[in-house]
Amino acid sequence: MAILETADLSKIYGQGDTAVRALDGVSIKVEKGEFVAVVGTSGSGKSTLLHMLGGLDRPTSGSVMVDGKDIVLLRDEELTIFRRRKIGFVFQNYNLVPVLNVYENIVLPVELDGVEPDETYIRGIVATLGLESKLTSLPGQLSGGQQQRVAIARALAAKPAILLADEPTGNLDSRTSQDVLSLLKVSGQKYQQTMVMITHNEEIAQMADRIIRIEDGRIVERR
Repeated sequence: MAILETADLSKIYGQGDTAVRALDGVSIKVEKGEFVAVVGTSGSGKSTLLHMLGGLDRPTSGSVMVDGKDIVLLRDEELTIFRRRKIGFVFQNYNLVPVLNVYENIVLPVELDGVEPDETYIRGIVATLGLESKLTSLPGQLSGGQQQRVAIARALAAKPAILLADEPTGNLDSRTSQDVLSLLKVSGQKYQQTMVMITHNEEIAQMADRIIRIEDGRIVERR
């Protein structure tokens, strides 16, 4: 069953002769529990696609169905709640709250939704990512790699149906990258999460169940 599906998705920035077509009629389907890597060069449209899938930006035309709901039709407030409950995000710039410690950052999305954090699950994530000794540290006291691991733990904490990751291991060393991707795969299998990962790294992409290649805003290969 498809948990994520787009139909003729297009995104145009600007108008007239200066218009840039970032996405050009993209249609994809991702099954529940699937791990899909979207690969493309810089400027290919892969990050724009990720933003559309997560409701962070609205398309010029087309639809984005997430768990049976077209998020393009949702009002801003509805979309915010839907994202918080259904979608986890991992980006390269971390987006951690500087005045909250590591543990507080990890459980923040869960608490914003008025839900009690699953402490056993969260401690497991923390252990896998090697953050046990950093739970009371502030983001500014961490290295870039440590901050990224906190961002990944935060994205997983609410057990989202879909995890959208933009170069999730871009700032991590090779060994930690393998640990992180292994965690993401195990988590997806255990909690039937679906993951779409944006990457330019072919080696990392090979860990996914399926690869979609995008160039100039169009899907050019699926395998």
